[in-house]
Order: sequence, then structure tokens, then C-alpha cells
Amino acid sequence: MKVAMTGAGGFLGWHTRAALRESNVDVSPISMGDAFDDAAAVAAASSERFIHIAGVNRGTDPEVQDGNLRFAQQAAFAITTAIEPPRVVVFANSTQSKNGSVYGEAKARAAATLATAAERVGAEFIDLQLPNLYGEHGRPFYNAVTSTFCRLLADGDTPMVEQDKELTLLHAQDAADALTGAIPPSGVEAKAERERVSGLLGRLEQMAATYRGGDMPDVSAAFDRNLFNTYRSYTFPEQAPVRLTRHADARGSFFEIIRTHGGTGQSSFSTTAPGVTRGDHFHRRKIERFTVLSGCAVIRLRRLFTDDVIEFAVDGDAPAAVDMPTMWSHSIENIGDELLYTSFWTNDIFNPVSPDTIAEAVR
Repeated sequence: MKVAMTGAGGFLGWHTRAALRESNVDVSPISMGDAFDDAAAVAAASSERFIHIAGVNRGTDPEVQDGNLRFAQQAAFAITTAIEPPRVVVFANSTQSKNGSVYGEAKARAAATLATAAERVGAEFIDLQLPNLYGEHGRPFYNAVTSTFCRLLADGDTPMVEQDKELTLLHAQDAADALTGAIPPSGVEAKAERERVSGLLGRLEQMAATYRGGDMPDVSAAFDRNLFNTYRSYTFPEQAPVRLTRHADARGSFFEIIRTHGGTGQSSFSTTAPGVTRGDHFHRRKIERFTVLSGCAVIRLRRLFTDDVIEFAVDGDAPAAVDMPTMWSHSIENIGDELLYTSFWTNDIFNPVSPDTIAEAVR
């Protein structure tokens, strides 16, 4: 399947590309604004889905109005001038498109522009109205209170609730599934959660306090798992690895690998020969912890769609745990001369039908 996408470099675009990676689908990105050119129609041609995400969320009223309409007009031009137009056009709209605000009116006009273009070429048009989004690597102090709270808590600050209202929150990976067709538009409401701002902060404060000591909070509910994955994306790599306390006497040594405060979990164990690398995959939602019990290794991680690799040297003589951030490819290599013994923990029981383990080389 070929997918064309605007806004591929933004928060939701990054999450959507990560979701498509699970199905080994590459994205043809389309530049908007002053960078828009004839390559857009080429990218749109023969695509199964044309996903329009690019938009203007902040600025003066004219900037918001004109920017969103301009991007929609450019997307419409790409759709209607493609030699073979896309079969499906999906717009990442907002539930605010009906509230009469400047931003809402801009999104509504953009939706009408795209709907007209889709109708002109005989494509199905999906107007996906999304609520407040949150997720890993969102931009704090911008338009997502979840990201702001996570950033402040990760830095050891104390967030404040300025306006305690009820929010409808949707994880970016669930939004991505709706944009790509993995779940129907009607399934968005079931994935969304309602929580007051004070309640959201309370959940995150409890998670941060628990994780600060190296423990795993209760992630049995999908909402809490998604919030925790969002929070820990702001703690990495500064707060990694998790140092473990080793107790030794004449009998040998002992150290705790993990403490969990609720939910399922699965532990496993491996041996790795010298020079061998394990892993080279990423997870969209799964939480995973690597702990070297004996031997020397290097753990490597790379955020999807970037080139920078982060490395941690780990040694069984100084036990430490490394928690794998979601949507970061990761691997572990035995760099010693002896057999490497490693413990692995995940927050869910392995499901072969939906493994959430996607092949992706770290380097």
C-alpha cells in the first residue's frame, strides 16, 4: 500500500508513520506552504490513502485561518492533478471544527475544500474529527497539556492546574490507527478517555513518583499504559539506565530486577554468545525492560526516522536496567568474551496474533 501524507514531520505525522511501519508501509511525504511544488501530485499519484495532517494550530487569527485553508488548497491541488488520484482522502480534522472558534472555522473550511477535491476525483473522503491528542514526544508548552505536565514532572518541577475542565483525550497511536484505516472512524470514540485536568495531573504525578524509584506503575488499563509511555518519553535518555542495588555475601549476590504496582507482566531470560546481537525491533505500546545479569553488553536505541543512536554499556557486575521507549528501535550486543545472561520483562503477555514487536534495525 502506498500512502501520501502532509505533515509527516510533525507530532501526529510521526506517530502515523510509526504505525504504518508495522505493516511495512512507506510514506510519501508532501511539503506544504512555501515548500509546496509539483512533487506533491507525484507523491499523491496511485496512493491508496492521502492523509492530510498539516495545519496551523497557533498564531494570529489571520494566520490560523489563512494557513489552514492554504494547506487544504494545496492538498486539494495535489489530489486533483495526480495522474492517478488516491482512492481515499483522510483529513485529520478536530472536534473543535464545530465550536465556532477561529481555529474551528478554519478546520471546517479545510474539510470542505478536501471533500470537494475528493468528490471531483471520485475518492472516498473521511473527515476524521479528533479530540485532544497526547503521546510520546509531543511538544510541551504548545497546545497539549499532557505534554506540558510530563515535561515539568520529568524535570522535577511542580505543574499547576490553571483551568480544571474535562478533557477528551486520544492517544496519538489510536489516532494513527484511525487515519490509516486500522480502526474505523467510528472506533475513535471508544478509544478516547475523559478526564479532568486535575485528574490527569494526579495520574501523572503518581506515575512519576513510582517510576522515579525504578518501579513500574499500574499500567493494567490502556489509558494508564499510554499515559505512562507518554511520560517516560520525556525521561529518556536523561534518567536511564535504572541503577539496581546489588547485595553480595559469601553465598553470592542478589538484586531486584523490577517491582510492578499492578497489571500483567511476562519475564524471560536469554543467553547470548560473544559478538551476537539480539533485538533490532521496536514496540508501539509495549513496555520492555532489559537487565544484564552476567557479562558485558551494549544496548543501542534509535528513535524512529532519526539517525542518532544512543548507547548504554551495561555489566552484570554493576546491575542496571534499561527501559525501552516506545517507537525506538533497540538491540543488545554481547561485547564480552563470556556468555551474556539477560533478563527481559514486558508489561503484557506475548500474543502471537498481535505481538507488537516490529523489525527495525538500530543501525
